[in-house]
Amino acid sequence: MQIVETTNEGLKRAYTVTIPASAITAKIEGVVKKIAPQVKMPGFRAGKVPVNLVKKLHGPAIHQEALNTSIREAMDKLVADNALRPAMNPDVQLTDGYEEGKDAELTVSLEILPKIEAPALDGLKLDKLTVPVADEAVTEAVERIATQQQRFETKDGEAADGDQVICDFTGKHDGVEFDGGKAEKQPIVIGSGRLIPGFEEQLVGMKAGDDRVITVTFPEDYPAENLAGKEVTFDILAHEIKAPAESKIDDDFAKELGLESLEQLTGLLRGQLEQETAGLTRTAMKRSLLDQLAAGHDFDVPPTMVEAEFSQIWQQLIQEAQSEEDPAAALEEIEAEKDDYRKIAERRVRLGLLLSEIGQANGVEVTAQEMQMLVGQAAQQYRPEDRQRFFEYVQQDPMMAAQLRAPLYEDKVVDFLIEKADVTEREVTREELQAAIEADTDGETPAEGKKPAKKAPAKKAAKKADDAADEAPAAEADAEEKPKKAPAKKAAAKKADDASEDEAEEAKPAKKAPAKKKAAADKEG
Repeated sequence: MQIVETTNEGLKRAYTVTIPASAITAKIEGVVKKIAPQVKMPGFRAGKVPVNLVKKLHGPAIHQEALNTSIREAMDKLVADNALRPAMNPDVQLTDGYEEGKDAELTVSLEILPKIEAPALDGLKLDKLTVPVADEAVTEAVERIATQQQRFETKDGEAADGDQVICDFTGKHDGVEFDGGKAEKQPIVIGSGRLIPGFEEQLVGMKAGDDRVITVTFPEDYPAENLAGKEVTFDILAHEIKAPAESKIDDDFAKELGLESLEQLTGLLRGQLEQETAGLTRTAMKRSLLDQLAAGHDFDVPPTMVEAEFSQIWQQLIQEAQSEEDPAAALEEIEAEKDDYRKIAERRVRLGLLLSEIGQANGVEVTAQEMQMLVGQAAQQYRPEDRQRFFEYVQQDPMMAAQLRAPLYEDKVVDFLIEKADVTEREVTREELQAAIEADTDGETPAEGKKPAKKAPAKKAAKKADDAADEAPAAEADAEEKPKKAPAKKAAAKKADDASEDEAEEAKPAKKAPAKKKAAADKEG
């Protein structure tokens, strides 16, 4: 095998590789010997088919397998002999004119990882901004749950704003009923905003037993195209009028949520709030840490890695811009700042490589047990019957395994660096902590007490991409801003959701059912 270097510029390398025909022929013979015992052919006993007939029957497939094996081995030798650390998979091309029996000539181009000296870890200084959880915040959290679990009691008289109307309704367009516009004994809370504009308001004044016809217009952007922008009528029959019942926040209220007492509820909610602020505290520390690392290290990074990272950020920005009120303006704004986003991508790649080097130099690793947990979590997004295939895919694809491992590995390196840093704890308000998180990545933090300015649509997307700069290339952009919720909150929220299920259901017939039906039709089509 002959390997000739043709390019050596910065992080770019290129080679021509010649694989002798004799080496490929030897591989072919090896493949034939391997499969011959399993080949079956009429007139021959199993395993007794002549080699020349095996080649004739499976020749093209055997040759392709032998060629692919030869190329893989050539790439392994190229990397090993030249002590290369490829940044991405090499681009390997088989030159035109190759055919069986000839030498295989390859052109190989790749980018290598830069040589990075593991930085000295002394001198890192971090502020740990902590936010004490106020009693008022806990009280507000309890009151929010009480509001979500609003109960209603039957009342005499007319329905007013905030009341619940139990009614039948039938929607018609040009006098003809339309799909998804009919329901019986549906609870509708006037003023909840769950139904299309104008529907709930026209229930004001109804009494039990009343019937009336209302007219509403579906929004122009309504998902069901046959109803979008159309004026329709609804025949309404009211069965019962209910008024909001007073919610007492006491031990009985806590027991309805599956807890023992109000004290237990407030304690668990306080713990959740403390966990959330602790997550924000870590985010601010991590941001400051990475700013210091970025400011102290400037080295070339592989362009292909930067381009891949930029593409990921850009797609995220495009998706978010398209969901804004004025997508065209948002797209125009991010397009004008495209160079800035490319710099963000370069920063992300540089930080990812630097953190990797620090982790390797200091023995930070993701254990096999942790990796198994990561794969198991990722497999949950697939159907049960497909999960085993996903496990096998991760085992066979090092790149996929690396993507799953990267966020946890980065967090472990960050935790290692925080332990090594000189940390000063300082108590601040939640607004000040949020301002520190939303500061630019140059490390500048808004003045204490100053609330961050509201962002324009595209700037909001830019902020999210900039947050992504504080993650390793494969990490999720805002994972740090989503601390896990305490079990109490989950239980309380679940109970509250169950209690208000009637309110959620009321949205279906007039507002959501047509869209669901259309989606189902689209899926079937």
